[in-house]
Amino acid sequence: MANKRELETFVLQQQQMQSMLQDMYTALERTNVSLQELIAQKDAEIARLNEIIRNLKRSLFGQKSEKTAYVLDGQPMLPFETPESKQSEPEKVQTLQPAPVQVPIQAHHRTKRTLEERFKDLPVIEEVLDIPDDCKIGYDGCPLEPIGKEFVRSEIIRISAKCYHKKIYRKTYIDRAWEAQTGETRIRKSVIPVPLIEKSYASASLVTGILIQKYVDGMPLYRMEQMYKREGLPLTRATMANWVIAVVELYLQALYICLCNELTRTTVIHADETPLQVLKEQGRPATTQSRMWVYATSKRAEKQIRCFDYQETRSGDCAVQFLENFQGILISDGYSGYNKLKNVTRAGCWAHLRRKWREAMPKGATIHNSLSAIGFDYCNKLFKLEESFEKLDDEERRHKRQTLAKPLLDEYWKWLENIGSISGKLKDAVTYSKTQRKYLETFLEHGEIEISNNQVENAIRPFVIGRKGWLFSDTPRGAQASAVVYSIMETAKANGLNVNDYILYLLTELPGRFQTKFEIDEFLPWAEAIQKQFKLK
Repeated sequence: MANKRELETFVLQQQQMQSMLQDMYTALERTNVSLQELIAQKDAEIARLNEIIRNLKRSLFGQKSEKTAYVLDGQPMLPFETPESKQSEPEKVQTLQPAPVQVPIQAHHRTKRTLEERFKDLPVIEEVLDIPDDCKIGYDGCPLEPIGKEFVRSEIIRISAKCYHKKIYRKTYIDRAWEAQTGETRIRKSVIPVPLIEKSYASASLVTGILIQKYVDGMPLYRMEQMYKREGLPLTRATMANWVIAVVELYLQALYICLCNELTRTTVIHADETPLQVLKEQGRPATTQSRMWVYATSKRAEKQIRCFDYQETRSGDCAVQFLENFQGILISDGYSGYNKLKNVTRAGCWAHLRRKWREAMPKGATIHNSLSAIGFDYCNKLFKLEESFEKLDDEERRHKRQTLAKPLLDEYWKWLENIGSISGKLKDAVTYSKTQRKYLETFLEHGEIEISNNQVENAIRPFVIGRKGWLFSDTPRGAQASAVVYSIMETAKANGLNVNDYILYLLTELPGRFQTKFEIDEFLPWAEAIQKQFKLK
């Protein structure tokens, strides 16, 4: 009897133990599922971060030109472009594929130039090394006869700019004969030149240097303050900022208005905008982002113009206000704000689309295993065609686009329609193509326009680089002054001028001219006299 009870107890214990083990196993299974889900989430997050790192590397170290340079299995790739890890869902290649692109690479022969050729634009000074006078006596006290000189070496010397305190006086004369004859005093004095800024020690050369250092070299005012202090000039950043605003409002604003008016009279304009932080905008926090809008003429335009326009917002109304009198073709990215413009024909940017295909390309991408590589390839073919049309006139280029580019685009749109369900950056590229199709096809009917917005993007680049140095504008007046200066300098560059000499000329001549009637047109960058005097050789 006792053995039976012990057996029953034992069986009960075993059943309890089995039940407990089953509960533990179930709990472990649930934990394992949770861990697997967490791992999957972490893997997705890692993939997302890798994608961000990839794009940042491309931005920092990738080739800035839109042109491709390498071919990977028939697919052009960009220098420094690192193939990326495959997407979680591999892309399926459609049956419709363009033929592989072959990019021939021509041999390059470099001829080494002489020092005279390399430095032909530098002024030349000569230093002749001589022996001491007491060594010029030879045998029997006879003087040595010079027979020539031999070349030793070349050096490039640089003399740092120095600041000088110039005191200006004028002479006074009295006519004694007149005084003796009439008893009246007659005094004659020399004419005083008009100062750059009233009641200021600012000179044209000093302010020109400040403008060049900030808007060409990207040097912030606080660094200039330190530099001038080392040279013995206690010049504060506030003073320099006030000088910049003063010369803009007194003189350069008039040229800026002429540039803007001339721009809106052209037939083709490129447009873009970039963020700008202005600290003291009324009613807005200091951290609020404003915008610097930039407009440029077509590279085929006779007069090359670049106009910067500071605005508080990115609203399309800003473009409407600036382009109020424009009725031509506007080339831009896909920003919908430009749709507010009336009486304007919009054209899209194929360079923007090509970047989207490039950003979507996974590791080892070729036209045989990647949809994004195929889309990228179509864009490259189009740009290759455009290179061959470059030297044609507008009507010839339009005809070539109809006969060669249009069939390629028809094939591209047909291929897009056959793409199935997609996601991520690949979806972004496809969506951009479809929503912008109307504007991306505008170039087919207009031989005078380009297929990309690179013209204005090149113009905006100096501003973006400079912004990395000076970071922000303190006031709206300062931001508008920057817009004016960038407009004049970038327009001067686009017309092939020596910017430093041109700005110095403006700040030297305009103060006196503004006291009398004169034509501002004679100071514009394309004026014949300006071109003759300041054109870079």
